[in-house]
Amino acid sequence: MGREGGMSEGVMRKVLLSYAYVAIWIFLSFTVIVYNKYILDPKMYDWPFPISLTMIHMGFCSSLAFLLVRVLRFVDPPSSPPMSSSLYASSVLPIGALYSFSLWFSNSAYIYLSVSFIQMLKALMPVAVYSIGIVFKKETFKSSAMANMLSISFGVAIAAYGEARFDILGVSLQLAAVAFEATRLVLIQILLTSKGISLNPITSLYYVAPCCFAFLVVPWCFVELPKLRAASSFHPDFLVFGTNSLCAFALNLAVFLLVGKTSALTMNVAGVVKDWLLIAFSWSVIRDTVTPINLFGYGIAFLGVAYYNHVKLQALKVKEAQKKAAQADEEAGALLQERDNDRKNDSQA
Repeated sequence: MGREGGMSEGVMRKVLLSYAYVAIWIFLSFTVIVYNKYILDPKMYDWPFPISLTMIHMGFCSSLAFLLVRVLRFVDPPSSPPMSSSLYASSVLPIGALYSFSLWFSNSAYIYLSVSFIQMLKALMPVAVYSIGIVFKKETFKSSAMANMLSISFGVAIAAYGEARFDILGVSLQLAAVAFEATRLVLIQILLTSKGISLNPITSLYYVAPCCFAFLVVPWCFVELPKLRAASSFHPDFLVFGTNSLCAFALNLAVFLLVGKTSALTMNVAGVVKDWLLIAFSWSVIRDTVTPINLFGYGIAFLGVAYYNHVKLQALKVKEAQKKAAQADEEAGALLQERDNDRKNDSQA
């Protein structure tokens, strides 16, 4: 009884921690999205430089992570296994590149699209994760799963048809951001599991944020630097950009923490809840136009996403049950072997 009580208590603690990770990520993601929209939207703060904003975030994250790791020694810098230059080039650099492009395009979309419509487009994330997972052999192709992906895509297409502020450039930017983000999520799972790398959230930023910043330098020099020079009269509000960067730093920690401690599936499920909250906030507070066709299309996509997450959850449960059964068989085999050895020793005596 005591052992079962201890096990149930441990399971409950794990469940509560998972809910805490999800709640923190939803809150921080919600805050950063609304804050970035406020800064980038021409009708609000009117600072339409998404690459610059992303670089400010990554520069702030890099500096703070370096301070915590190298100066204050808040966490140990080495990973397990040690982060060699070849391992960094093959694992961290691709994730940093994907992350930089995902943030750049996602932030750029806020200039052209409403918050509510962007969240509807993000419903395509499971489609992208599943498709890219097949490419990386992390998923197996199934006709039923593909039919579900088509239903999600169909729902998003209806939502796009009913969008009052449809902008082809904004949609293209957001779809590209979804593709880059889905690839990044799959590679993070490979980085944390398949290659046996153990990184806590701060060391994750310590390695990823600097190369993310570096990948943005080249497009920034050609795309936004000339515009910033022309807008020399602009004086940034350090309170606005400082608090915005601090929120971005906390969100980055929460992302690595959520994916590392749970899974990309959990993040997808949490993302659905966050999207509904943002759509409601966008309609009620920001006063973005949300049409009935928008909601109908997103409702279809939502059902598809919910079914996809349900199937993934059932598959995880089956896998966990098989793992426990295999462990039980191994323990039973070891006990039988030990009993046979005891009998042999008794007969020889």
